[in-house]
Amino acid sequence: MSDKQNSSSSSTSGSSQAKGARSAKGQRRRPWLLAVLGALAALILLPLGVFLVAYVTFDVPEPEELTSAQVSSIYASDSSTELARVVPPEGNRRQVPLEEVPEQLQNAVLAAEDREFWTNQGFSFTGFGRAVIGQLTGNPSAGGGSTITQQYVKNALVGDEHSYVRKARELVYSVKMTNEWSKEEILAAYLNTVYLGRNAYGVEAASHAYFDKPVSQLSPEEGAVLAATIQLPSQLEPWTNPEGSQSRWNYVLDGMVEMGVLPAAERAGMQYPETRDPAAYSAYTEATGTNGMIKNHVMAELEKIGITETDVTTRGLRVTTTIDMQAQNATVDSVRNNLSSLQEDARAGVVSVEPGTGAVRAYYGGEDAAGWDYGNAALQTGSTFKIFGLAAALQQGIPLSAVYDSSPVALPGNIVVTNWDGGGAGYSTLAEALKQSFNTSFIRLQEDLNNTTQDTADMAHALGMAKSLPGVPATLTENGAQPYDGIILGQYQSRPLDMATALATLANRGVWHETYFVERVETSTGEVLFQHEAGAGERRVSEVVADNLLSAMQPIAAYSNGNALAGGRPSASKTGTAQLGDTGRNKDAWMIGATPQLATAVWVGTADNTSAIYNAWGGNMFGSGSPASIWKASMDGALEGKEIEYFATPGPINFGTGIPAGGNGLSYMPAPPAPATTYAPAPEEEPEPTEEEPAPAPEPAPAPIPVPDLPDTMEILPGVTINLP
Repeated sequence: MSDKQNSSSSSTSGSSQAKGARSAKGQRRRPWLLAVLGALAALILLPLGVFLVAYVTFDVPEPEELTSAQVSSIYASDSSTELARVVPPEGNRRQVPLEEVPEQLQNAVLAAEDREFWTNQGFSFTGFGRAVIGQLTGNPSAGGGSTITQQYVKNALVGDEHSYVRKARELVYSVKMTNEWSKEEILAAYLNTVYLGRNAYGVEAASHAYFDKPVSQLSPEEGAVLAATIQLPSQLEPWTNPEGSQSRWNYVLDGMVEMGVLPAAERAGMQYPETRDPAAYSAYTEATGTNGMIKNHVMAELEKIGITETDVTTRGLRVTTTIDMQAQNATVDSVRNNLSSLQEDARAGVVSVEPGTGAVRAYYGGEDAAGWDYGNAALQTGSTFKIFGLAAALQQGIPLSAVYDSSPVALPGNIVVTNWDGGGAGYSTLAEALKQSFNTSFIRLQEDLNNTTQDTADMAHALGMAKSLPGVPATLTENGAQPYDGIILGQYQSRPLDMATALATLANRGVWHETYFVERVETSTGEVLFQHEAGAGERRVSEVVADNLLSAMQPIAAYSNGNALAGGRPSASKTGTAQLGDTGRNKDAWMIGATPQLATAVWVGTADNTSAIYNAWGGNMFGSGSPASIWKASMDGALEGKEIEYFATPGPINFGTGIPAGGNGLSYMPAPPAPATTYAPAPEEEPEPTEEEPAPAPEPAPAPIPVPDLPDTMEILPGVTINLP
C-alpha cells in the first residue's frame, strides 16, 4: 500500500471516528432535549387537558337560575309610593332589565372594566397585559386583568378566594359562559350584581345611592361616575376622595372616546356631576315611622300566603299593598295634629278598613318604626263593646225600641255598676241608651240574652274580633270560662285592627271579609306570585240586625262634641273609655265609626297604657275628645271627593218572643214598634269650635217609673202590662 493510500485510509478512519464521536455526543444530548420538549408539551397539554375535562364537567347555570340577594319593595295601592324596603344582609340590590340601563352607562362600564367585552371569549390577553404593566408601573388606573365575564363569575359562582384553583375555575366558567350565554345576558347580570360603593349592589341601587333617582334617568356624566367606582368603591367615594374619583371618571370618559362611543366634542363639555350626600342616604333604612308597622304586617301576611323568606330576599319582589295614600296621609296628619297638644307620652292607634273587601286603607301604629304598634295592641275597649251586646240582642229579637232601666245595678260580689256620671235617666230605649252610653242599661240587657255574657263574646268574634292574640290563646273569656259581666262594658282587651274589622262587617250589612294588607306580589321580572281575590265574604249576622245597629249608631258622631262628618255624610259610630283602676281617671279613649265605604277605629292613651290620659286642658280624656277629632279628620280626609253613600233603612225586628227567657220581668219592656225612618243628608256642618267643650248634657229622658209598693200588675204603656214580684 502506498503512502497516499495509507494517508487516505488514515484520513477516512479519523473522519469516521470524529463522526462517531459527534454522533455519540448528539445521542448524549438528545435525551435532555427530549426531556425539555416533553416538559414543555406537558406544560401545554396537561393544563389543556385539565381545561377540557373541566369544560366538559362544569355546568353553567341558566341566567334565570342564578339568584342573588336583592331588595324587595313594599308599595302603597298606587304601586308607586314606596312605604318600605326589605334589604337582605348581603346588601342593597335591585334587578333591572338591560333595556332600562342607558346605553352610555353600559359603554362607560365597558370603558372602565372590559373594552373588548363584545369580542373576547370570556378572557382577555390584552387586558391581562395591561394589568401587568399597571402593576409594574404603579398605575392603578390601567385596569385589572379580569374581564366583565370573569368578574361576574367570581361574584356569582366561584367566590373570591385567592388561589390558583379558584382562578382556574373562574377561567373555565368564563369561557363556557361566553359560549352558552348571550353577551347581553352576561352584561345584564353583571350590571345588576357589581358592587358600586355605599352598600349598593347593581346599577339601580347605586343610582339611588348616588343620585336619588332610577338608573333609567341617569345622564352620561352620572353613568360615568358609577362606572368609575367599580375598581375601588371605597377609595373612590366622591365625598371623601374627590380628586381620585374625578381622575378615574376622566379615564372612563376618555376610554369611551377611544372606543368610538362618545364624540370628543361632547366629552370636552362634560362636567363632573354633583352626587348625593352619603349621610342623607341609608341602604338599610327599611321603613320610617308608622310604615314600619305596615311592613311588619305585610311580612307576616306574605309568610301566611306561602311566599318564603328566600323569595323576599332573592327575587326583588314588588309588593303592592292596600294602603290608600289619601286615607293614609289624612290619618297620619290627624294623629300628629291632635297628639301635639297632649302630654308627651300620649299615643294613638288608628286603623281604617274597607267594608266591601276587608282591605286596610290606612294604618297608624306609632312614630317609631321599630317600636310598639298601638294599632295592633291589645287594649281595653270601654263602651265601644256595647255594640256587640246590642247586636246579640237584636239577633235574639230584642228591638231598639225596647225600654231598659238606666239606674245603678248591683252585680254578684257587691259590685255596683253606675254610668259615667254616676246618674241615670230612668227608663229609656236601647237606641237612646246607646247614644248616651248607659252602662247600667247594657248590663241589664246582657242579662236578658239567652247565654248572657257568652252571647256578647260570640257576637264580637263573629263580627271580626280575633279569637287569639300573641300571648292570649283565647280572647274574650275568663281563663277559658264564660266572660264576666263587664265584657259588654269593654272589660276585656281587643285591638284597634279588630275593632275596625268588626265595624267594617257591620257597615257591609253583616258580611265579613278577612282583613288584609297585601294586594299583589310580583318579582323583578314581572312574574305575578300572588293576587288577592276579595270573594263574596261570609255572612256573620243578618242584614236587618246590622241595619238596625247602624241606625242606632248614626246620631253619635254629632252627639260627640259635634264630630259629624263633613258635607252631611252619614256615619255610624260609638265612643268608649276605660278607667284607670279606681282613680277616676281614664287610660283608654276610643272612637270607632264607619260609612258604607270606610270603617275606622281610633284609640288614644299613654305609651305604657298604665297611666292616665288627659285632654289638652288637663281634664279627663273621653272618646268624644281627641279620639273623635282624629276619627273625623281621618275620615273626612280619606273620603274627600268621594260620593256620599247612605246606610240602608232598617227593617223591623219582628221575630222576638216577648220578654226574653233570661229576663226578670223588670229589665226589658217591649215598646210599640218605631216608625220606619228615612235618613236624608244632614245640613252643612257648622264650623268646629276652636276650644274643646265638654260633652253636651244628656237629652231629657222619660221620667223614672217607680217600682216599689206596686200592685201585682201595672200598665206602663198603652196596652202593655207587666207582672210585678
